[in-house]
Amino acid sequence: MNTRKLTLTALFIAINVVLSTVVVIPLGPVKAAPMQHFINVLSAVLLGPWYGLAQAFLSSTIRVLFGTGTVFAFPGSMIGVLLASLFYYVNRHLFVAAIGEVVGTGILGSLVCIPIAWLIHLDGFLIKPLMTVFIVSSMIGAGVSYGLLIVLKKRGILTKLHNYTTRKSK
Repeated sequence: MNTRKLTLTALFIAINVVLSTVVVIPLGPVKAAPMQHFINVLSAVLLGPWYGLAQAFLSSTIRVLFGTGTVFAFPGSMIGVLLASLFYYVNRHLFVAAIGEVVGTGILGSLVCIPIAWLIHLDGFLIKPLMTVFIVSSMIGAGVSYGLLIVLKKRGILTKLHNYTTRKSK
């Protein structure tokens, strides 16, 4: 285990839970949180898929327990961060990581929510509004994180963060 990645993961979880209580897009049984997507792209770029998945799962769990999220947070956030991580790993472009988050959450995550809605007996669950909210929410969060990552890259901070998380802890 990399102590530095674990610490950054915990920090991302805390930031995500706090920010996701402030910025929420409600749509019936769904509470879309753009800040989840913001943190997902940062996790994908700085931590990779496994720590990113842990961050998304634990953030979603805490949000559901606090009542600021729903069960629909799990597929959206987890698929989003996984796709963002894989897209970034293959291409090493920040924009591609942001696109991976939007595709993973907005399209695939919303489609996975359909059987979840059936399991919890939500009658009249419509995928088009859900997909629209997930896409808009993920575009907002991914766009903000992309902007932040570009600024960090131009200032040389992103390279330092990559070096910090990949070095072995003592």
